[in-house]
Amino acid sequence: MVDTSRITDILRKAADSGDVPGVAAAAATTDGVIFEGGFGSRDLATGAPMTADTVVWIASMTKAITGACAMQMVEHGRLSLDGSIAEVVPELGRVQVLEGFDADGKPRLRAPKRAITLRHLLTHTAGFAYDIWNAEIVRYREVTGTPGIVSCENAALALPLVSDPGEKWEYGISIDWAGKAVEAVSSQKLAGYMNNNLLQPLGMTDTAFRIGEGQRHRLAKIHVRTPDGLVSTNTELPQDPEFHMGGGGLYSTVADYLKFAQMILHGGTFNGVQVLQPQTVAMMSRNAMGSLGCNAMETAMPGSSNSLDFLAGMKWGLSFLINPEKLPTGRSAGSLAWAGLANTYYWIDPARKVAGVYATQVLPFFDQKALQTFEAFETAVYDAL
Repeated sequence: MVDTSRITDILRKAADSGDVPGVAAAAATTDGVIFEGGFGSRDLATGAPMTADTVVWIASMTKAITGACAMQMVEHGRLSLDGSIAEVVPELGRVQVLEGFDADGKPRLRAPKRAITLRHLLTHTAGFAYDIWNAEIVRYREVTGTPGIVSCENAALALPLVSDPGEKWEYGISIDWAGKAVEAVSSQKLAGYMNNNLLQPLGMTDTAFRIGEGQRHRLAKIHVRTPDGLVSTNTELPQDPEFHMGGGGLYSTVADYLKFAQMILHGGTFNGVQVLQPQTVAMMSRNAMGSLGCNAMETAMPGSSNSLDFLAGMKWGLSFLINPEKLPTGRSAGSLAWAGLANTYYWIDPARKVAGVYATQVLPFFDQKALQTFEAFETAVYDAL
């Protein structure tokens, strides 16, 4: 029996002290779930409690799930990791590279040096960037009237590259395009494909692009940290989107996402259902970007994200962040991880056979109090093993 009392104490204290409005977290080993809990409030305006089954916007934690869908298509021979992705998504054959702006403020564009591949998309080396961390894309959107990605309008994807494919790591809309590739070869909307081939088989019944009636009454509000404290908002993604945002559109619970993490821990199988082959999971869990490394993410939109940098040597798999060395929390070298904009985080440690999922709902991203609580949670999980 694992003693998880310290985990409970850490999370309850963070919520009680006001460091986070509310927090939900869950952890599992390959033997099963060892912790699940919720503390504080899912909405500070009403005081509604945060519970283990509270529904949250997981934002970019969507990426690994969309990546897994794309890798299913690689297994079936429907997608190629290293062939031109324009063969299935023709728009990606017409994308140009932004070189700056002319004297009149018009974008200067040129053809890319090489074709974009699925590997580029899944490793964020295609050259696409998010406006949140790239001032050039902010300017491009303003000049051209291109909508933001969270509009979930197809026009939001009509962005240029900021570097040539395969030459630099830049965090951006690549996985949204990977979702489009899954749609193209499956002849299904991403939500339908994902539900039939990943979410339902894994029992992830609380994970979806649309907030269902069963989830609505458990939904956490997104809070903004202001000089006067945390403020509840009504921020929500479009519920009838033009496209399903494979890079950040899912709502879920920590328990549901933990099922996905456990599937990765078990090499593609969970609860007797195989959704990926073991060799595919092994490939997804390795460095897939060669000698490139992850660049610092300097904020261009402080209301959405703080700036963040990576430890030296951080790599990207298909599609996970991979740490090259053991972390102070206890996380083993070669573990997989990533996060979501409203300060949701997860990690999967194949060496120690443990995974954890943590969610609060706070903007901007990389909030220090939310992050410190996550790191304390992670450390307590390892201490409990």
